[in-house]
Amino acid sequence: MQNGEILTIQPEDLLSECLKRKEEGYRLVQISSVTTKEGYELTYSFGKGYELSHLRIEAEPGAKIMSISHIYECAFLYENEIHDLFGVDIELITLDYHGNLYRIGQKAPYQKKEE
Repeated sequence: MQNGEILTIQPEDLLSECLKRKEEGYRLVQISSVTTKEGYELTYSFGKGYELSHLRIEAEPGAKIMSISHIYECAFLYENEIHDLFGVDIELITLDYHGNLYRIGQKAPYQKKEE
């Protein structure tokens, strides 16, 4: 892996890629999400010393993404946030707030709108 590398993967490869990083001693730095024309882009960032590595998933609306919270415990916060704000279906979160992590006036305010 090169420092700062962004590897685009398919959703079904997320768990194996995260396990690989965990075994190599990487910590989870953050998970982010943005809305794109096609759906969503989720970026998982990992750090080890001064090295960063990123995994990116480009998902269509309605796609199901597996949780990594059983690999990196702290991921449950990011995953609940992404579910609450973007409406992304993240399955099997170890501590799932079921859309109630935040008190917000609009459900999934950044969710991809049907065109």
